[in-house]
Amino acid sequence: MIGSISEETKVRDEMVEVGRSLFDRGLTAGSTGNISVRLSDGRILMTPTNASLGVLDPARLSCFSAEGVHVGGDKPTKEAFLHKCMYCGKDNRRAVVHLHSTYSVAVSLLKQVNERDVLPPLTAYYVMRIGFLPLVPYFPPGDEALAAAVGAAAANHHAVLMANHGPVVAGKSLKAAQYATEELEETAKLFLLLQNHEVRPLTAEERATLIDLSR
Repeated sequence: MIGSISEETKVRDEMVEVGRSLFDRGLTAGSTGNISVRLSDGRILMTPTNASLGVLDPARLSCFSAEGVHVGGDKPTKEAFLHKCMYCGKDNRRAVVHLHSTYSVAVSLLKQVNERDVLPPLTAYYVMRIGFLPLVPYFPPGDEALAAAVGAAAANHHAVLMANHGPVVAGKSLKAAQYATEELEETAKLFLLLQNHEVRPLTAEERATLIDLSR
């Protein structure tokens, strides 16, 4: 029991720290964005509704049972289902970060992108942290169809980009999810800066080698 309490306290503090870091660096604004962590007993801690990631209170984080029922803390975000969908993936996912970060959202607004893999493999670090990035069609916030679409994409991808909305990224730890989300944002920025310029993305072979290294 002591170990479980220690884990939860540590995770709550880490979520506050990561939220503040994302907010202070302009990766999320106002009360947008949310993060979650799945504890070893299956419960999920998540940032609550209308909460700025910059001023989170560790004691007020929403808590869900292993069965997905809200059992403690403040009222959960209406985007909680996005997190639950991401945890259903086949790999060992322990944390999820969802932001409305500027460049990633900008890319999600473009008309002509590859919906099966939105961003080209511009850098090694993007490939190792993200791999492939499918685009989920636009649905209104809270729409059950959005949950189904994200769930389908999340079955084989730990990162997805929602059209006219933003990215959702899962990781084996909160730091891993955070760093992957930040790498996605920087690659989206590069992608937009390089519009109308001829680029040399990594080849399929180079990409496959990096993905194997990151597993």
